[in-house]
Amino acid sequence: MTEETIGETTALPPTPAAAPTLAQKLAAETIGTFILVVFGCGAAMAGGLQAGDPAFNGTTGLAFGLAIVVTVYSFGRISGGHFNPAVSAGAAVSGRISWMEAGYYAAAQIVGAIVGALVLWITYHGFSGFKSTDTGLGANTFGGDDGIHWWAALIIEIILTAVFVFVILAVTDTRNEHPGLAPLAIGLTLAAIHFVAIPLTGTSVNPARSIGPALFSGGDAIKDLWVFIIAPLLGAAAAGVGYPALFGRTDEPVPGSGWQFVARQRAAAPVWGGPDQFQQQWNQQEGWGQQAPAEGQPAQQEWGQQEWAQPAAEQYPTEQTQVSGQSWQQPSQPAAEGELPVYEQDGWRWDYAKQQWVPIEDPGQQPPPQG
Repeated sequence: MTEETIGETTALPPTPAAAPTLAQKLAAETIGTFILVVFGCGAAMAGGLQAGDPAFNGTTGLAFGLAIVVTVYSFGRISGGHFNPAVSAGAAVSGRISWMEAGYYAAAQIVGAIVGALVLWITYHGFSGFKSTDTGLGANTFGGDDGIHWWAALIIEIILTAVFVFVILAVTDTRNEHPGLAPLAIGLTLAAIHFVAIPLTGTSVNPARSIGPALFSGGDAIKDLWVFIIAPLLGAAAAGVGYPALFGRTDEPVPGSGWQFVARQRAAAPVWGGPDQFQQQWNQQEGWGQQAPAEGQPAQQEWGQQEWAQPAAEQYPTEQTQVSGQSWQQPSQPAAEGELPVYEQDGWRWDYAKQQWVPIEDPGQQPPPQG
C-alpha cells in the first residue's frame, strides 16, 4: 500500500486521545459545581426567594437543570460530570469508580460550591442593606413556621436523590445506544425534581450545593444542613445498589469500589458503537486497589483508563507516513488482497466495526512485526 493510496482511498483512524489526568478531572468537577451553584442559587435569589410562586419554582428548577446540561456536555468527557457528592457516591457503590476517586471528587465539588456561593454573596452585597442571614443565599431548609418536619424532608430528599442517581446510572450505561442524549436526560430530571421539592426543602439532592450556600446563610440553613448531607447519600447508595441488582452489568466492578455482590451479566444487545468518552468516564475498567503489573508487563495508566504505556521506540520501531498534515503509523500487518490493513498504535488497535480505537485485548502480547 503506497502513501498515495492511503491518502486518497483509505480513511485513516484518528489518534487515540490521551486520558484525562487527575488534576484535570478535579478541575472539571470544581468548575462544574461552581457553575451549578451560581446558575441555580443565583436564579433563586434573583426570583426574590418567593418559593410559593409557581413561576419562581419553574424558573429556578430550569436554571438548575440547564446548568447540569451545559456542564455535563462541557466536562462529561473529562470527569464524567458528577458535580454532586451523592452522584459520586452512587457511582462508587455501583462499581463505576473507586471510593478514593469519589472522595477526591466530593472534595473538589464542595470547593466549587463554596466558591460559587461566595461569588453570589459578594455580588448581592452590591444591593444596599443586603444581609445573607436575612434573605438566605438559595440555601436548603425545612424548618420555620411554615416548614415541614425533619422526617418528611429526609424522606423526600432520599427518594428524589435515588431517582436522580438511578437515571444517571441508566443513561451512562454502556448499553445505552444514545450516549449523546445523556446530559439532556440528566438535566431534565434535575429540573423536574426541583419542581417537586422547591416548596418543601428548596431541593438539595446534592450535599455540595447545600453546604456552599449554608455557610453564608447561617440560621436554619446550618441547623438543617445534616438532612441535606445524609439524605442524598442514602438515596444515592440505594440507587447504586439497586441499578446493577435489577439490570446487571456488562463488566466487573472497578477495584476499590462498592459492594461487589452483583453477578456479572453480559448485555443482551451489543454495546452500540462502543462507549464514547463520556461513558468511558462513567464506566472505568480499572481503579484504585489494583495489583502492580507483573515484571515485563506494561503498567496501566492511573485512574483506570484503558490505555497502556507506550513501548520504547527502539523496541518496536515504526515507520511514519505524512498524510494531510498528520503523522500516521503504517499498518502493523500487511493486508492480504481484499482485506483491510491492521492499525496498532501505543497499545491500541483500530476497530473498523466500531469506528474507534479499542485497547489491545492482551496487553502482554508482543506487537506483530511491522509490514
